Amino acid sequence: MKYGFDNEKYLKIQSEHIKERIARFGNKLYLELGGKLFDDYHASRVLPGFQPDSKLKMLSQLSDRAEIVIVISAVDIEKNKVRNDLGITYDEDVLRLRSEFINRGFMVSSVVITHYNGQSSADAFRERLRRMDIPTYVHYLIDGYPNNVELIDSDEGFGRNDYVPTTRPLVIVTAPGPGSGKMAVCLSQLYNENRRGVRAGYAKFETFPVWSLPLKHPVNIAYEAATADLNDVNMIDPFHLEAYGKTAINYNRDIEIFPVLNALFEGIYGENPYKSPTDMGVNMVGFCISDDEVCRVASNNEIIRRYFTALNKFALGYTDESEVNKIRLLLNQAKIEPAVYRRPIAAARERAAASGHHCSAIELQDGTIITAESSELLGPSAALILNATKYLAGIDHSVKLIPQHMIEPIQHTKTAYLRSRNPRLHTDEVLVALSLLSAHDEQCRRALEKLPELFGCQVHSTVMLGEVDHKIFNKLGVGLTCDPKFKK
Repeated sequence: MKYGFDNEKYLKIQSEHIKERIARFGNKLYLELGGKLFDDYHASRVLPGFQPDSKLKMLSQLSDRAEIVIVISAVDIEKNKVRNDLGITYDEDVLRLRSEFINRGFMVSSVVITHYNGQSSADAFRERLRRMDIPTYVHYLIDGYPNNVELIDSDEGFGRNDYVPTTRPLVIVTAPGPGSGKMAVCLSQLYNENRRGVRAGYAKFETFPVWSLPLKHPVNIAYEAATADLNDVNMIDPFHLEAYGKTAINYNRDIEIFPVLNALFEGIYGENPYKSPTDMGVNMVGFCISDDEVCRVASNNEIIRRYFTALNKFALGYTDESEVNKIRLLLNQAKIEPAVYRRPIAAARERAAASGHHCSAIELQDGTIITAESSELLGPSAALILNATKYLAGIDHSVKLIPQHMIEPIQHTKTAYLRSRNPRLHTDEVLVALSLLSAHDEQCRRALEKLPELFGCQVHSTVMLGEVDHKIFNKLGVGLTCDPKFKK
């Protein structure tokens, strides 16, 4: 796989800049963590070479001085919002994140429910956390946020929110996903710390958009596609341009909130140490891109992937057409036609048209296209993994790695005992069967050993796949797109 990002360089210079920011504010810094602290698969997809746990590695060095506050929006609880990469709701992810952080040696002090307006589902979640002895606080909706600075910066604004007690110099504020209200929690804490005589600082650990790349660079467009459901818009930071005469890229929510931050800092310190939203961030990603073309190709594939994800969500009734239309506009900005740019799309559709079956296709690292179709025994994605690993292992296509007499009992169990309507084997079932056979079959062992070579490859299916198949491809590091069609 070709890499376009120097992860070691990133770990070094990003951590140096974070330590500098902590030192600037003395003994109390609220660090808003944009994106995910670990499992940052979006970054690893658009920046090949970026490790999903890079942020965690950096901050682990400060774990004895840091505590974590997890933020979740009451609106997301009410909507049962789901993390697409993991297939779990945001409220369940709060508990998962808490356990993961604690297991890695971090102190998780509390959970903050934002955008609270009396939602019954938020009340139920808060009660659930109370029974688990997890300190939980609420921050309310503020009329006119973020433009009504006078109200926000008052006892009826941030002053109405619960104060979140913290004990360590570095407070990392994170969330299951974007739009959770992390920045507002930080600003509310600055306001309430000041009322208690504590001089606290704020900084933002952000990855996207990359301020030092052009506005229409595919890496930045891919970020806008990833947040299409939030209506985030990348734009030139006008405050940075005015202060320094230099172009820097930020996004609308940070730019909109900057006057609030400016008023807060002036009220607390007499002046704002930041001249622009870009100044608030610590983001050295753009200086660690080692191969721009590799990152461009990966980002274009990510824009296409997000487009098909939106089409699938729309077909399933999980979103409206506005999200699809926005990403379609981003495709136009990037000047890419999905079926032309992403070769597996055309290959899968051509085989489907010829065979009359659901099909899938993968482009391997050497550019070879492998296709597969559904049968009475296997789903298209399961068949594709077998075909691809056989090719990589130099095994003739005619060889049946898993004999029919072994598949049929599995199908009987699925339909007769587990009441499944679909007897075909999924990717996880095929991999388990292949693993069992590999103990005595040399060819099965060789095929399994080729699975790591699928990392970074691109797959397309002419039918929407189930959650299990999505998870398997994600764990293999494979980029997956699906036509918005239901299984027959």
